[in-house]
Amino acid sequence: MFDAKKLLDQFLGSQVPGLGGSVRDRGGEAIQTAKNNPMKTGAIAAVLLGTKTGRSIAGNALAIGGLAAIAGLGYQAYKNYQAGQAPAAPSDAPSANNPVLLPPPVESGFGPASPAGSNEFVLVLIRAMIAAAKADGHIDDPERALIMDKIKAADVSGEAAAFIEGELASPTDIDALVAAAVTEEQRVELYTASRLTIDPDSRAERGYLDLLAGRLGLADQLVDHIEATVSSAKTTLSQ
Repeated sequence: MFDAKKLLDQFLGSQVPGLGGSVRDRGGEAIQTAKNNPMKTGAIAAVLLGTKTGRSIAGNALAIGGLAAIAGLGYQAYKNYQAGQAPAAPSDAPSANNPVLLPPPVESGFGPASPAGSNEFVLVLIRAMIAAAKADGHIDDPERALIMDKIKAADVSGEAAAFIEGELASPTDIDALVAAAVTEEQRVELYTASRLTIDPDSRAERGYLDLLAGRLGLADQLVDHIEATVSSAKTTLSQ
């Protein structure tokens, strides 16, 4: 079995081939490379989303790794929800000069040290991200072939590439995704990963996220916190 955590890093672009370091270490160069040639960043989510390649995660979110970024955002939203705080406003977003996103505490139930950190559940998170990317229905057979060409060009091959190709070709099984998330923390991470993949710009995308949240049994206020936390962590690269 391939390393699902490494593939998740590539999905979110935290591995930057050819730059010799993380987004945090070589942030300016990585961002410029992403603007000039998104494929070189290894951000597979950008490939799946076609023209939606100008989105990034602010601060050090991806420098800590894809799984830790998802877990950190989910934990932050969950903690604020439990504390009865208002959802984060866009002005609360971490800046590149003042990164605030950290991996969740070991005992929190989120992240690599939890059941959500197993290779099997990381595969579930990747499946959820692919399902979200397919939600607007734009991935037909020719588009899928083009995506796979680009993914292979981004140094993804073997079992990992076959896994992505299989997920792209298969109908979304939302029942299996929901069933795989057996703890509250896993359910939060699954929704966070899905929301991190897309901005719900279409009715189909918004409908998919609403359906997923409902099937996961997430409280509306908790969903609001996840939505706000992810939105606050996103920034747009100038084109």
